[in-house]
Amino acid sequence: MVTRDTAWADGTPCWVDLGVADIAKASAFYAGLFGWEVHRGPPEAGGYALCVKNGRQVAGIGPQMGPPGTPSTWTTYLATSDADETAGKIKAAGGHIVTGPMDVMEQGRMVIAADPGGAAFGLWQARAHTGVQLANEPGSLAWNENMSRDFDGNKAFYHAVFGYDYGDIGEGGWRYATLKVGGTEVGGIGELDSSLPDDVPARWSVYFGVEDTDEAAAKVGALGGTMLRPAWDTPYGRMAVVADDHGAAFSLITVAPASI
Repeated sequence: MVTRDTAWADGTPCWVDLGVADIAKASAFYAGLFGWEVHRGPPEAGGYALCVKNGRQVAGIGPQMGPPGTPSTWTTYLATSDADETAGKIKAAGGHIVTGPMDVMEQGRMVIAADPGGAAFGLWQARAHTGVQLANEPGSLAWNENMSRDFDGNKAFYHAVFGYDYGDIGEGGWRYATLKVGGTEVGGIGELDSSLPDDVPARWSVYFGVEDTDEAAAKVGALGGTMLRPAWDTPYGRMAVVADDHGAAFSLITVAPASI
């Protein structure tokens, strides 16, 4: 279990949020799945809701952005101490800025960007809102990873922007590395290989911890979601890929419950 009440180190995945057409419906889904308490913000927050587990913030749910037909997705935000400076690095390294930089009331400063491989992600410069306050336990964020069809190019991009070091853990033709900030593993980066259909997009994926992956995957179906990849065992925990009742994909991974 990780708890934190201060800003995360630059380059660390520090927040995730979901954009949906029906915030109340999505809130009920995730409350049922993870036991989250969902608190709607004031009118000036545009309906944005904070999701809380054991009294600590773990994620956000907000209105779907973009033109009609834009799919519901989970967005990963990477911490930065200077959103404007990092936005400049993104452009210089071959990425592009979608939105921002802009202030989000007194909570922080935000950017939405895309890397050269086409995966969208956010930047978050913490002020009053410092990001996730609980991680790596059931019902909270457990991992974030970038997947693209240009593994080497995206590694070069993220190193230029955030200074990541990489720990290669790929094997058998599978290309994958961990992202390291100051020697600490904070996420992963991998390749969408030729076995996948061409229409599988580059993306940042979100993993949530659960006590029992099979049980949680079954609950997803009972709550109106869908199974995208049935549970399988890995050296890092039992995983499954699912989608919620709006079609937003995310992964489940078994993690040990916190010891009291």
